[in-house]
This record gives sequence, C-alpha cells and structure tokens, in this order.
Amino acid sequence: MPPKTTLAPYKNCLLCPRACGVDRAAGQKGYCGETSALRLGFAGIHKGEEPPITGSGGSGTIFVSGCNLLCAFCQNYQISQHGLGREVNTEEFADICLALQERGAENINIVTGSHAAPAIALGIYGAKKQGLAIPVLWNSSGYDGLEALEIIKDIVDVYLPDLKTLDPEFAARFFNAPDYGEHAARALLKMMEYRKGILIRHLVIPGYLDNTRRVLAWFADNASGRAQLSLMTQYTPVYIPGAGTDIPGRFLSEDEYEALISMLDEFGIDDGFCQELVTGSEWLPDFTRPNPFSSELSSPVWHWQ
Repeated sequence: MPPKTTLAPYKNCLLCPRACGVDRAAGQKGYCGETSALRLGFAGIHKGEEPPITGSGGSGTIFVSGCNLLCAFCQNYQISQHGLGREVNTEEFADICLALQERGAENINIVTGSHAAPAIALGIYGAKKQGLAIPVLWNSSGYDGLEALEIIKDIVDVYLPDLKTLDPEFAARFFNAPDYGEHAARALLKMMEYRKGILIRHLVIPGYLDNTRRVLAWFADNASGRAQLSLMTQYTPVYIPGAGTDIPGRFLSEDEYEALISMLDEFGIDDGFCQELVTGSEWLPDFTRPNPFSSELSSPVWHWQ
C-alpha cells in the first residue's frame, strides 16, 4: 500500500472542488453529506452499462452513498441526497469487491465515490492483496478534485467521468456549482494524462441542446483520439422531494435526437457510443428494494438493508 494512502485527507477535507475544509474524521459532514465513514447503498452485477463495460458477465457496480454534486435530477437521489446506505469498514468493502469478482463481474465499478476516495483506495488495496484481479472503474460526476484523483490513480484502470456541462449558468441552476465545467474539464484532462482507459459520458437534457453542443466541441478539441464518448439520451424527469428546483419535465424528442446525430457528424465524433432514444421510467432504480433495478438489468450481491 502506498504510504500516502491514508484517511488523513478527511481531517481538513479538500477532496473535491467544494473545498469544505471540515473535519470529517471528527464526524463533521461535508457538502457531500458524509463523514469519513464509507457508506454504501448497493452492490451487484449490472448489465446496463456500455458494451465494453458490461461485457459478458456484467459490471460489478458499487453505489457509494452521498455525493459532492447533488444534481437536481439525480436518478440515484435516495442514496446520493437522502441518506440511504450503511457504513462499511475497509475490510467489508474489500469482501464486497471479492464477492463481485466471484459472481463473474467483469470489473469493479465504483459509482460516485469522489468524496470517499481515501477509504475506497484502502479497500481496493486490501482486496487486491486478497486476490482481486479484475479492472477497477471510477464512475464519477466529473466534479473530482485533483487530490482525490492523485489518491486513486494507482488503483483505477478505467475512468468513466461525466462531462455534464461547460455552462456556468446551467451548472449553477442544476448543481449549485457554477464552477462545475471548469473543474470537470481539468479533472478529465488529468485523467487523460494518466494514459489509462477513459470513457466520457454526457447526458443530453431536453431543451438544452446548446449545452450538448459545447460539450461535443470540447470533446472534439481535447479528447478525440484520447478518450471515447458515451452520449446518453435517457434523461427522465425525477422530482426529488425537497429539491425545490424546476427541471425539464419531458423526455428528449425525436427532433432533438436527430439534431444530436447531426452534431456528431458536424464535429466528426465517431469514437464511442450513442444511446438509442430512451423514453419511460421503468429502468429508474429504487434503493429501498433489495434489487433496485429490474432483474433483467441487475443481480444483487450486497444491499444496505
């Protein structure tokens, strides 16, 4: 285990761009809603990711409770914003990783773990000592701090960051983070410097195709040939109790989807994936259930209850 991999960063937490500076090790909660304790909501074999991530055996997804971004339309709000989840120590986290491997998972897919990077790194190192041999994926909002990326860089094989927007007004309205684009772009460039696999995801928001255009232009200028793109059309209105922010109340239209395909041609982007037009909410997770997803999409291995 590298000597710098400790829980010390929680003492004056600057792990993400929020830079709360609180002492999470003493039990204080950061903007992410979490102390230094690692809490999880669900772990299972998930078959709804991009083809190279899902593979034949499915992705071993581990959903981390809490979040440093808190999107107004987050489909995982029960664990990211409403506190569902259970504390695990690094040994139990390692055991969950090994259980996923034993069940045939193609990889360990850490979902929204930016605020918990030190504890996750310790758990992964522990799992590797016990025989974890499948790749580790870092599935984040893109709002990663450089300190967190430094902590995890030796355990991560593939990065799956979002690039949600480069528009400060959009980011302020939906994430309360006008600096999202600045920090996400910096984080993605750092990930590409590490010369590991990187798949950049972007969720297209109905009525905000100019937002997508800016993201695609950035990808064409900065990531083409260095990363793959995953363009997602599955936006579904999710009304989070107590969120108090108006969100687009419809699915992506056929006309918007056609415009999206034209943009890919315009920017010459063909390295990656573009999701077919998705409408409906049957795929949305419910983390109060032992299997939050449909049985066709997911097979549970661990649940917070």
